[in-house]
Amino acid sequence: MRIMIASDHAGFPLKRDIAAFLARKGHQVLDAGTDGETSVDYPDYAEPVARSVASGAQDRGILICGSGVGMAIAANKVPGIRAVVALNVETARLSRAHNDTNVLALAGRMTGVEEARRIVETWLETAFEGGRHNQRLDKIRKMEGK
Repeated sequence: MRIMIASDHAGFPLKRDIAAFLARKGHQVLDAGTDGETSVDYPDYAEPVARSVASGAQDRGILICGSGVGMAIAANKVPGIRAVVALNVETARLSRAHNDTNVLALAGRMTGVEEARRIVETWLETAFEGGRHNQRLDKIRKMEGK
């Protein structure tokens, strides 16, 4: 899978680990920054990831900031993006199964490395169920003007 990953300064340590974890699993990982813990603005990193996923250049995106919330809000401004903040495995699973999320936002200040790896693995391995959920996603696409 082609996965683009980015973080702000608060998410940098976790991003570094998750990028290496994904590469070990055989995924093509494109790191869109940041490259350290110097303060940066999360929208500057969320936007390129979201646009790359929305265009189909990347299969999925992973964004990491302190809470995950800022990254998810920014990513969700891009039409075609369905970003979720997942603080646990069950949220990650349901977001894929019911909402076909394509961007995962993690909380670098609240989620340990092992839990983050479980969240990412579950999110990547869970398929969209379709069925009754399709009509809901169609309504979202209509809201986006698609």
